[in-house]
Order: sequence, then structure tokens, then C-alpha cells
Amino acid sequence: MDIKIRNAKKEDMKRVHELIMELALYEKLPKEVDLTKDDLIKDGFGGKKLFNCFVAEVNSRVEGMAIIYNRYSTWKGQTLHLEDLIVTKKMRNKGIGALLLDKVILFGKEMGVKRITWEVIDWNKKAIKFYERKGARLIDDWSIIHLNEKAIKNYH
Repeated sequence: MDIKIRNAKKEDMKRVHELIMELALYEKLPKEVDLTKDDLIKDGFGGKKLFNCFVAEVNSRVEGMAIIYNRYSTWKGQTLHLEDLIVTKKMRNKGIGALLLDKVILFGKEMGVKRITWEVIDWNKKAIKFYERKGARLIDDWSIIHLNEKAIKNYH
């Protein structure tokens, strides 16, 4: 099996979108995805680049991806956020996720970031164990807060 981790290209965004939909189905939230392939192209490759994306190719087919973007911490300074790391179900447990995470962490290290953050759903124990083996620490005493599009529009 030939695995190659590389920077994503515009042409990969159709497949990246498919991976996002696969994750949404896995998390039982497919109707929550508003993002389109065209949004990914505009936001990742347009005039104002909002994210970086790495893909994992297995035998010339994209089977995994990681999307990251810059953040700023008032305590740490420049940080990096891993929005999603996705590997297709059929390709899990083959080291692809580890290679993608390695790429993200090394990218952050080269940037000189002080912290890399991401979220994991609490029932995905396998993912939590994977991240902890890589040295990540689960922060139990913090909660994620979301203000959705409807709440933003109705904000007074």
C-alpha cells in the first residue's frame, strides 16, 4: 500500500467534501453540513485563504484529509486549530490518521505555534485513545459553545 501525505489541491475538494459527508454520517449529523465543494475551493484557494488542507493518498486515491487554520490565544499567542481529521472507514487502522496528524503537528512546529487544538466527540473513545497516545490531553472542564447561523441572524 502506497500512502502519500501532501498539500491538497483545488481538484481534491470534491473528494474532501465526500469525506466531510462521511464524517457527518458517522456522527449522525449529515443535515448539519451546509458547506459545498465550491465553498471549499473558494475558502481554501481563493483570495483570502481561510484554511490549509492535507490529504492522504492511498494508491493515488484520496482516503483521508486534515483541515487546519490559524488561531490566536490571549495566553499563548499563535496557535493552530485542527478542524477535522478524517480517514475513510475502509482505510482506518492502517496508520493513515497517524501520518496526517504527524503532518499537522510538524506543520505547527515549523510555524512556531505554542498550541494545537481540536475537538473530539465524547463517545468516540477510539479517537480519544489515539490522540492521547500521540501526547494530546483531553480538557474535561471546558465546554464548547456554538452560536448557530439562526442565532447570529437573530442576535440583537
